[in-house]
Amino acid sequence: MRNGPSWFNVTSVALGLAFLYLPIILLVIYSFNDSRLVTVWGGFSTRWYGELLNNQQLLDAAWVTLRVAFLSASIATLLGTLAALVLVRSGRFLGRTLFSGMVYAPLVMPEVILGLSLLLLFVAVDQARGFWTVIIAHTTFAMCYVAVVVQSRLTGFDVSLEEAAQDLGCPPLRTFFSVTLPIILPGVVAGWMLAFTLSLDDLVVASFTTGPGATTLPMKIYSQVRLGVTPEINAISTILVGLVAVVVIAVSLMTKRQEVRRQQDIRLAEAQQA
Repeated sequence: MRNGPSWFNVTSVALGLAFLYLPIILLVIYSFNDSRLVTVWGGFSTRWYGELLNNQQLLDAAWVTLRVAFLSASIATLLGTLAALVLVRSGRFLGRTLFSGMVYAPLVMPEVILGLSLLLLFVAVDQARGFWTVIIAHTTFAMCYVAVVVQSRLTGFDVSLEEAAQDLGCPPLRTFFSVTLPIILPGVVAGWMLAFTLSLDDLVVASFTTGPGATTLPMKIYSQVRLGVTPEINAISTILVGLVAVVVIAVSLMTKRQEVRRQQDIRLAEAQQA
């Protein structure tokens, strides 16, 4: 009896990975194309990265996108973590079904409907659309993803650890920051990364809620792609891919190191008790 993977499984995984990553690899390769025609290879060159430094519109859009993604992901992580704590720890309370439905609604709601509803809201309250309205919009749909990730982490949480800390005189707030948060931190960080990535990628919701001076990079690229892909777009897309990859690897290493340290502390405490 064979214990290793079959040829069908290997082929399926290879085709799946190729489908996901081959377009990104081609984009990175053609960002070093010397030819202005993005579909014709003209030799290796880094000239378009130099040209990108002179394209102020793309650089401004990239800076707006990074700021929006960072702020919206941070706010969504805070609100999503609080929502997950309420759903896991509060038990059944009046309005729980409505609250959970409102938290998870953006998961199943089409982006067009979400963007249009937020646009009507900003118009109704006479709020000028711009940088902060995009942040509010991105926080709205990213918060539910953070809540799902953190809630899954809290589901298997050992409540006796908090009870032990409180029995030793630790206040509830300090217990959360000293005991609960370090344990669920990998889930919180994963939720932040997911929210950050979703904000970077969003086009539809931002199109409804943006205003003058708040053009994000996906909107700028989409407006230029309709007239034809330029090598500068390949270059800035490659930089963003590299930036996201570096952040993901750094956060993963940090989370893994923290998890190893936590396991070592647990084993040390068990050894001392024995």
